[in-house]
Amino acid sequence: MKYVILYLVAIVLANLSVAAFGSNMVIVNAFLFIGLDLTARDRLHDTWRGHHLALKMTVLIAAGSILSWVLNRDAAQIALASFVAFASASIVDAVVYHLLGNYPRWLRINGSNIPSALVDSLVFPTLAFGAFLWPIVLGQFLAKVLGGLVWSLVFRWWDRRHGEVVEQASD
Repeated sequence: MKYVILYLVAIVLANLSVAAFGSNMVIVNAFLFIGLDLTARDRLHDTWRGHHLALKMTVLIAAGSILSWVLNRDAAQIALASFVAFASASIVDAVVYHLLGNYPRWLRINGSNIPSALVDSLVFPTLAFGAFLWPIVLGQFLAKVLGGLVWSLVFRWWDRRHGEVVEQASD
């Protein structure tokens, strides 16, 4: 449940700050919030696998966009861009995360974050701002990958500190 809450809070804060401050916020958000969402998404993948994973992820992504729109009606374009970008990135992330299934969790998380961060970085600013902006795409991509790495280390530390089982094998 904590990863669902983290995911929703991060996506709503990211969407609303972009709606308020424009493209100036996207790289900061990419590091702080989107890296968190990509990493939390992988934790939810493990929890929900075999239990309607695709449906639950779709509902979660939609909920983040809908909450953003409800809290700020002027954020409609940002919320829609966020939904499309996260849905697209989620598909890529799920496939890569699954293909890396025999590797340690840290490698699956960060390995799947790279292509999903690329997809999200290409789709979101193009839809949100109506143009393909190379500096924003590149900056977001790098910030998301680095942010995802930092968040994966934070989650790993947290789980070990609180005695949570992080993985049954190879981690």
